[in-house]
Amino acid sequence: MENENQTVIKEFILTGLSQDRRTQILLFVLFLFMYLLTILGNILLICAVIANSRMHTPMYYFLCQLSFLDLFYSTSTVPKLLLDLISTMGGRISYIGCIAQMNTCLFLGETECILLAVMAYDRYVAICFPLRYTVIMSWRICKNISVIVWLGSFACSILPTVSSLRPICKGNQIDHFVCEIIALMKLVCGDTSVDEAKIIFASFFTLLVPFAFIVASYMCIIASILKIHSVDGRTKAFSTCGSHLTVVLMFYGTSMSLYLGPTKHISKKHKYVTVFYGVVTPMLNPLIYSLRNHEVKVAVWKVFNI
Repeated sequence: MENENQTVIKEFILTGLSQDRRTQILLFVLFLFMYLLTILGNILLICAVIANSRMHTPMYYFLCQLSFLDLFYSTSTVPKLLLDLISTMGGRISYIGCIAQMNTCLFLGETECILLAVMAYDRYVAICFPLRYTVIMSWRICKNISVIVWLGSFACSILPTVSSLRPICKGNQIDHFVCEIIALMKLVCGDTSVDEAKIIFASFFTLLVPFAFIVASYMCIIASILKIHSVDGRTKAFSTCGSHLTVVLMFYGTSMSLYLGPTKHISKKHKYVTVFYGVVTPMLNPLIYSLRNHEVKVAVWKVFNI
């Protein structure tokens, strides 16, 4: 019944991660530290690439976009989470603010999914076709790819979501710490099985298809690396891919466990998964690329004039 107890919702209440005050303070300190580390790490990585002319290559061009995504993804959720943890008013958010946060997260998340696939393709071309790399991955092509990635993600995430908003009639309390689409769906009127099927269908194209592309790319990359006779050559090739592969496994692993699993019940596990890919992963990405890539480490030190 679409008319059951429909009310005009002006704000939502986010239940958060814990109702215990001591736990909230501890989480506030932890997430504040992680957020500051996220901001510092990603800005440093972007500055290092911009300042070092040797890093003005397609690989680092896409890496800068990844850092940019991580900056804005964490900023779309963490500051509000921090405010809710120290506020005595509870996790209140306006209807418009909630919808804006949900769409922003969907847009940035889908963009990162596709961008990681593009980065895998870049590594595939660099290792499997090194002599043709500058032609295949020219700056004009890289810029066109970026436009397609960002506009395509916008068209696939925000436009369908805005056009299919449904009335709320099951209260205004969201069992989450962010306006997550699966949690928000539990409040809409009527049967949501069709909407849940749409989410799984959309996730197939935004998660499984790019992930399958990445797996196929790395199968070709590994086959090419094994043909390299030089040990140093193999080590260098593996090191350039290791960082990206680590980030892919973290991001896709957590995202697929949330959006490709059953959506009937929002449990604490879903909240923890969201914390990992929404808070932890953006913090770890610049650290992973810095620790596993000597060129990035040198460039970061140069930013500090060390």
